[in-house]
Amino acid sequence: MSSPLCTPRDHTFSRRAFLGGGLGLLASPVFAEAMKQRDKQVLFVWLDGGMSQLETWDPKPNTEFGGPFRSIPTSVPGVHFCELMPKLAKQMHKLCVVRSMCTKDNAHSSGVDRIQRGDPKNRGVPYPHFGAGVAKLLGPGTSGLPPYVWIKPGSGGFKAEDAGFLGPKYGSLAFGDGKPPDNLLRHPDISADQDTARNELRQMLDQRFAKQREKRVVEANASVFDMAEKLMARADIFDTTKLPERDRERYGRSDLGQHMLVARQMLEAGVRFVKVTSYGWDTHGDNFNAHATMVPKFDQAFSAILEDLEASGLLKTTLVICLSEFGRTPRINGHVGRDHWPEAWSIAMAGHGVKHGMVVGETNERGTEVKSQPHDIGAAFHTWYRALGIDPMKTEFDNAGQPLPIAHDDMLPIKEALA
Repeated sequence: MSSPLCTPRDHTFSRRAFLGGGLGLLASPVFAEAMKQRDKQVLFVWLDGGMSQLETWDPKPNTEFGGPFRSIPTSVPGVHFCELMPKLAKQMHKLCVVRSMCTKDNAHSSGVDRIQRGDPKNRGVPYPHFGAGVAKLLGPGTSGLPPYVWIKPGSGGFKAEDAGFLGPKYGSLAFGDGKPPDNLLRHPDISADQDTARNELRQMLDQRFAKQREKRVVEANASVFDMAEKLMARADIFDTTKLPERDRERYGRSDLGQHMLVARQMLEAGVRFVKVTSYGWDTHGDNFNAHATMVPKFDQAFSAILEDLEASGLLKTTLVICLSEFGRTPRINGHVGRDHWPEAWSIAMAGHGVKHGMVVGETNERGTEVKSQPHDIGAAFHTWYRALGIDPMKTEFDNAGQPLPIAHDDMLPIKEALA
């Protein structure tokens, strides 16, 4: 509970504060208590189109389908990554990589939706994306900031469809190119008194609006204004220009690098769920040159945020997830590309609630199928919810009076991945 003498932000240790205080800070009772009180958060990195597991987490060099890249040792003995990820290889001791994902949909149109919704038995209702589910079950937290934000290339806006049957209130607030919404700040020609008067008028009109509308629509309408008000007070989290030049270089000047830097600031500010999207991973042609360009940018940005979350202590309370809608085919097609392959691919996790320095499952020597116990996306949802302290076997969503499971009720968590 917040004291009237301080704000939740006062209990947050930034990376810069950590570096100024030295390693002794992490061991101090004050820091330990602050981390205990800190809200659990999620960083969800979505590599849209399908990153190749063979050029990243699960290389198969010197095999029929291995491709031209070498594998390199990681910080965990016996575990190798593709040579395109040297920075992440040095941080494998922080990661939990599941190499035994085996899902169903090999089309983007169905796969993107299914993977982000968890697909509990295809019940015929639009299930919420994972971010919306977390926003519903855990709320915005002590920061009061929007609970589910999405940093992406291109346009932004409020994405009510992400919420599914939970209602538009739990949709994602998307920031196109990592920038704040247009006209976020009050125009300088409008005084504080005028702004107050306008808001009082809006609230009166909202009450009239509410009498003739569905409750969920009214809640969503009100929450958008509430979120805007919170963001107006924290417009600084979008501004990376005031950060040290070294930080901006460490993350890389790519879109993904700079968006990941905004994500770091969002997490430091206390946003519950931050999704970062990178597009362009659908490499049906020229797969190897494409990955040689994109993977190092991902390697730089993802390793930088892992370093910073660990340095600030936030990795202890933040569940980090990185995945696509599927992997890429072991077989190389006639365009020197790899096609869609949901049969055997990888996801990576780190942070709160998962084991570190762990590889779960394995594929066969050519990477064509899972050799160990295969895991569908429902098992991943069970794992993520449990990592956040939510028991999917005892927790349900309410769909207009109809109780529905939050994760596929025929599946179980990936126990080897849980701390």
